[in-house]
Amino acid sequence: MKPIQISEKIYYVGANDRQKHLFENMIPLPYGVSYNSYLIVDEKVALVDTIDICFAEQYFKKIEAILGNKQVDYLIINHMEPDHSGSIALVKQKYPNVKIVGNAKTFRLIEGFFGIKNDLMEIKDGDSLNLGYHNLNFYFVPMVHWPETMVTFDNTESILFSGDAFGCFGTLDGGVIDTQINLDKFWSEMRRYYSNIVGKYGVPVQNALKKLSGLTLKTICTTHGPVWTENISKVVSLYDQWSRYEGEEGVVVAYGSMYGHTEQMAEAIAQGLVENGIKNVIIHNVSKSHPTTVLSDIFKYKGLIIGSPTYSNELYPEIVTLLNKIETRGIKNRLFSYFTGFSWVSAAFKNMTTFAERMGWEVTGQPIEQQYTITKDKEQAFYDLGKAMAEKLKK
Repeated sequence: MKPIQISEKIYYVGANDRQKHLFENMIPLPYGVSYNSYLIVDEKVALVDTIDICFAEQYFKKIEAILGNKQVDYLIINHMEPDHSGSIALVKQKYPNVKIVGNAKTFRLIEGFFGIKNDLMEIKDGDSLNLGYHNLNFYFVPMVHWPETMVTFDNTESILFSGDAFGCFGTLDGGVIDTQINLDKFWSEMRRYYSNIVGKYGVPVQNALKKLSGLTLKTICTTHGPVWTENISKVVSLYDQWSRYEGEEGVVVAYGSMYGHTEQMAEAIAQGLVENGIKNVIIHNVSKSHPTTVLSDIFKYKGLIIGSPTYSNELYPEIVTLLNKIETRGIKNRLFSYFTGFSWVSAAFKNMTTFAERMGWEVTGQPIEQQYTITKDKEQAFYDLGKAMAEKLKK
């Protein structure tokens, strides 16, 4: 294939994965995913990150098409997760004199994964590496989203090789730069990627944004998704918003329902929301909506209302899964309420109350516990719950 250039001396050598169903065996990939790697061809040649080992054959063909018999001098490792580091041992095998550039935590992982102990070039935070025309600086951004994570900044062309930061799901279909492609699918896939992969690490992301704020960025080369040029301010703004857990006006109503009674309650609440001015209302049946999608919407919107029947003296199992994911990510600053149902034993309401206390969110409106099905005289209570949430959001 014709080499893809990011600039005169920098090439894209990544791959698209349209085969994998689940990222990390957990997260659906309706649009696939790309594994991005970059080649800087200067007096010295540097390869920035590798790709999933399943695509190594085409990876080396792309590199050879650019370099011919020329050797790779440096392999820069920004992040050691196997979808980016999986081909390290093969790179070392093909280019035996290559120097692997990383930090002390990187090298512990390299030894653990691949048994490599030699030809390691350890860098400190802020160190630089001159390739000839290009001068690179390295900045540590721990827990965005592994402890060894760093980014590489090309001072010469103001290009940030950002690792997983600012990345998203979705394959790159013919073009890799944001100005070349329709970005519609990538914005929601970026939020889904952030909420499920990086979402727990809001404080480290804020620290990284502050650390890098003094850099002039003309290009961001991520390890997943498009290369950002015209949309840099937007993607940085989104990361800032999500890492501060700042939601937009809108409400996610997530419920579990075995026979439709809890669902009827959710419908009444949604009507109360919409008729009191909230246009962005997303209702998720947790037995059908994948929790990673629900979580993405929770990151987007300020309001959250969850409903669950009692099941085996506990919450509905899929609701438990959702709550665990929410709590693991430590999501803050949400307006919250809940509703529960039971037939012969009341347990869900108590468990939901305990969850609300642990999260420390502001409980809005009057949470409701309903025995059996929703009755006409109780319909208003569910409507009023939606109304109370709408009024609070509007304020």
